[in-house]
Amino acid sequence: MFSKFFPLFIFLLLLTILTRFIKLDWGHHHFFHPDENNMAQAVSRLSLNNLDPDFYAYGQFPLYLGFFTLKLFSIPLNFPNAVYVLRFYSAVFGSLSIFLVFLISQKLFRRPLPVFISTLLAIFCPVLIQFSHFGTTESLLILVFLFNLFFALILVDKPSLWPLISAAVVSGLGLGSKITALLLMTPILFSLVLSLRQKIEFVEFIIYNFLFLYLSLIVFLIVSPYSFINFPNFLSSMNYETSVALGTTKVFYTNQFLSSIPYLFQIKKIFPYTLGLPVAVFSLFGLIQLFLFRPNFRRWSVILFPSLLFFLYNGQLYTKWTRFLAPIYFIFPLLATFFLSKIKSTYLLLVLIFFSILPGICFLNLYLYPDVRLLASRWIENNIPPNSTILSEAGNVVDIPISSFPYQLTNLDFYNLDTNQEISQSLISSIYDHDYIIVPSRRMFKNQTGPLFPTSTSYYQSLFAGYLGFTQIKKFTVFTDPFLDPENAEETWTVFDHPTIRIFKKTRQLSLPEIKTIINHES
Repeated sequence: MFSKFFPLFIFLLLLTILTRFIKLDWGHHHFFHPDENNMAQAVSRLSLNNLDPDFYAYGQFPLYLGFFTLKLFSIPLNFPNAVYVLRFYSAVFGSLSIFLVFLISQKLFRRPLPVFISTLLAIFCPVLIQFSHFGTTESLLILVFLFNLFFALILVDKPSLWPLISAAVVSGLGLGSKITALLLMTPILFSLVLSLRQKIEFVEFIIYNFLFLYLSLIVFLIVSPYSFINFPNFLSSMNYETSVALGTTKVFYTNQFLSSIPYLFQIKKIFPYTLGLPVAVFSLFGLIQLFLFRPNFRRWSVILFPSLLFFLYNGQLYTKWTRFLAPIYFIFPLLATFFLSKIKSTYLLLVLIFFSILPGICFLNLYLYPDVRLLASRWIENNIPPNSTILSEAGNVVDIPISSFPYQLTNLDFYNLDTNQEISQSLISSIYDHDYIIVPSRRMFKNQTGPLFPTSTSYYQSLFAGYLGFTQIKKFTVFTDPFLDPENAEETWTVFDHPTIRIFKKTRQLSLPEIKTIINHES
């Protein structure tokens, strides 16, 4: 059956390679992603005499993969090379994920056209392109889930040992990358439940489950040994990560979730941006049609039920980062395809497919031009006089201006602006003393608003309105979405690789009492 899809497969393969491997050195040797940096630092600490990364937020498998690859090819073990090898593997895993979407689509649709559409939509899914360019675990976890879904589809048709053992190995690698991969094992368990009494007896059901879980644990032990050797440190790290996810430990970089509503936040702030608005809408139509017509519903349930469980668990967490939903983004191209494949008009279908992949095409702009922070830095060098005083925001991985220009740069801790009177007073004097203000991303003014952040709200509203004597003279952004403003998305969607940067110049000097009155809303 694969042979009739082969020409189609070659075309899609070329598109996959192009979109996943283009510009893996984004950032131009500046590294803006904190999770990527943490993993790369852990890789660069490894040696053949000491394989303990002393870092347990992630498992050791991706770290070892990067480390031994550098050793195998005699590439110097340093931080930049560690970042690039991690990004390379993310691109590889992202490409393999597209191949799995192709295979799964064949099992669900069995016709070349919908197989082509679903794979094309997955190739140009903006968030899947982005994850392939981050040296983190998201692409690997997506691949693990897709492998398990593929093996689950095989098991639900004909239970046997080889897909079960294969899924156990893949699941163990997933657990050795991030412990949350436990949730990615549900497709196998669910397929065995569906097969119970129909294709396997209860004793076989118990044996299959035990074998799957046991082998997964063994692989986990092999590829991530220090999770057990240094179990207290591993457990401490997991407890901290869990407390941040649940919101029991409040940290400054989760302020955007203070008043967020579970599930609704993801529907409004994540899916339309990460998938592209057309695919987000068409996938909803496809889901409705799927429940109405129920074609091949047994196989579809193997895809939908584990994905729904994953969403229900992660959607209710206090912390709702885009990456928390990484494994299930692929489901939306499949559902959108179910809707699109029912359209009879060829012209209308082509138009809708074009608009569906347009956000992904636009997102590739990110890799066709220099990093927006570098563009801003060059502009500052050419347009702002030396020794000018510049006020910016602390908390960024790399500050702007990036290069060592002769400027007096102050990075104020805006995260604690509303809880620390000293910082609040410092803001007033900084507005008075500084010639320029840089707003390096949406992190503060989109998150710290409302009654909980009166000083922050007042500052940014006054700054943007020109009441503080500053006028916006430049705005740097990358056109990545033809339908929505990316700054309205969940913040990590933009701040790591395509923030919007605003530069304000002092055009009118206010007195200290005037500034204090504006910031504090004093009459």
